[in-house]
Amino acid sequence: MFRYIGVAEGVTTLALFLVAMPAKYWFGFPGLVPPVGMIHGVAFVVYILAMVVCLWGRGFSAWEWARTTLASFVPFGTFWNDALLKRKQVETEAAAAS
Repeated sequence: MFRYIGVAEGVTTLALFLVAMPAKYWFGFPGLVPPVGMIHGVAFVVYILAMVVCLWGRGFSAWEWARTTLASFVPFGTFWNDALLKRKQVETEAAAAS
């Protein structure tokens, strides 16, 4: 579930930086920034809350918590961090199966 939320947060970040902001600053069309910014803001808050709810007790080190948090602040960060999340998911599922 959290991996899907991470992808959604990443998509909204890219929509803001690669669509809405260029439309405002390069083409003089600021109308996209408020709705896209609002959607991104909601996605960011959901990401942070879901991170605590979904990942708590899953064996994440302090560095992995920091990396997952920082990923939400960097364009493409949540996509880059998805490999870590997938690896942790596989480890958790393997531990549960044994």
